[in-house]
Amino acid sequence: MQRRWVMLGAFMMMLSVAIGAFGAHALGPRIGEHNLTIYETGVKYHMIHAAGLLIIGLAAGQWGASSKLKWAARLLFTGIILFSGSLYLLSITNIRILGAITPLGGVCFMGGWLLLMLTAAGLKKDS
Repeated sequence: MQRRWVMLGAFMMMLSVAIGAFGAHALGPRIGEHNLTIYETGVKYHMIHAAGLLIIGLAAGQWGASSKLKWAARLLFTGIILFSGSLYLLSITNIRILGAITPLGGVCFMGGWLLLMLTAAGLKKDS
């Protein structure tokens, strides 16, 4: 579990940098300032939650694998796809209904962080 989530987190971090650079250098002039701000929000949350995947992978190595940690990672990954993915598509296509998907990603993010917190809370004090 640890290796898989660290690898996925590192890949998602790399991807967020590439997507961010693409937005800054190639999309900016084409999609306008308002849509670029939406795009940049997607990049920011993508990067933060990719770091969360790294944290979960490292925590699994320290604390041991658990179903809560596995679900925390799954939820953060799903959140990146739904939240950031919908913002990327919304900013590029101007299809406003895509904005309805974004909150589902936010719920996934919150659930993932909650599960990480509950895992930590359930540890023995010397762990």
